[in-house]
Amino acid sequence: MGTQDVGRVTAEVKIENLEDLWAVEQKLKSAEQARSITIPDALVATGATLLSLPTRLIKELGLSPVTRKRIRTSTGVAEASLYEAVRLTIQGRSCTMDVLEVPDGIPVLIGQLPLAHLDFVVDLRSRTLIGNPAHGGEHSYELY
Repeated sequence: MGTQDVGRVTAEVKIENLEDLWAVEQKLKSAEQARSITIPDALVATGATLLSLPTRLIKELGLSPVTRKRIRTSTGVAEASLYEAVRLTIQGRSCTMDVLEVPDGIPVLIGQLPLAHLDFVVDLRSRTLIGNPAHGGEHSYELY
């Protein structure tokens, strides 16, 4: 771990094309044809909102753009493309999540919404994602 890694929290994630998964379920594609990627070191970015993927990974997954959204970054206000949803899996927990495009060279970013959806929090001591202690570490949704 280098000094640039101090405070960084990363996680292994699997990202799957939902349309491909549906096509496999309908027997229109084989399981081997379903596009997916595994990222061993996605950056947990609690300052980000969504799941963000570099352009090259969006293309690899074959995702289609849905709309453009206003974004705020350290360099100011801009626009970015929002892509159709994917299945995101972290530590065996899965959710459906829209994808925001970031330039190549930026890591995969796991933002606040995927963390909340999967009921993970950052453990600062171990610099890992853990199940929310308020829920006994078990995946739980709050409805109030």
